[in-house]
Amino acid sequence: MIELTNLKKQYGARTVLDVPSLSVKAGACVALIGANGSGKTTLLRILAGQLKPTDGTFSAPQPVLYLPQRSYAFRGTVLQNVLIGTKNKREEALSLLERMELTPLLQKSARSLSGGELQRLAFCRLMLRESALLLLDEPTSACDAHAAELLLRELQRFRAAQNCSVLLSTHSSAVAAQVADRCVQLENGRISADGTPQQFCTR
Repeated sequence: MIELTNLKKQYGARTVLDVPSLSVKAGACVALIGANGSGKTTLLRILAGQLKPTDGTFSAPQPVLYLPQRSYAFRGTVLQNVLIGTKNKREEALSLLERMELTPLLQKSARSLSGGELQRLAFCRLMLRESALLLLDEPTSACDAHAAELLLRELQRFRAAQNCSVLLSTHSSAVAAQVADRCVQLENGRISADGTPQQFCTR
C-alpha cells in the first residue's frame, strides 16, 4: 500500500505539490492526470526516491521501478541495453522485444532510435526486473497509437505477473480508461478530483 500524509514540495515560496492525504491499495493501477506543471512528475519522483519532499511523509512498497518521461539509452545495441542489470534473461528479453516489435532493431545502436522506439526500449528494460511499485511518467507520450497499444498490453501482462501497484501519469483519457482502476486529478499541485476512469470520461 502507498500512503501519503501532508506531502509537500516547495521551491522557495512556490508550492508545486501539496497532498494532505492519499492512499493507494496494493495491486492497484492509478492514473495521475492533469495539465503540465500540475505536480504529476514531482509526485512520481518523490515516490521514486529521486526528489526529497519539503514536508510530510510517505510509504511505498519496495522495490520501486521508475520510468521518466524523457527516455534514455546507454551505449551499445538495443539488446545490450535491455539486458543491462539482468542475469540469464536473454531468452526472456528476446521474447519481450518480439512482443514489443523491436526484434528488427536488436543489433542497432540504441542511441540511434526514434523517440517512440526509445520509449519502448526503456520500458522493456524495466519489464525484465521485479517490482512491487511501478512508476511511469507519460509512458506513451512518444508512441504512435499502435506502439502505445503494445506498451499498455505489456504493462497489463507485467502487472498481472508481478501483482504490483502502478502509478502512471498521462494526458490521455484513453490510456487511463484502458489500464487504470482509478484516476487522481492534480491541479496546481493539489488533488482536485478522485474517481474511476469512467467517471472522468463522462465529465
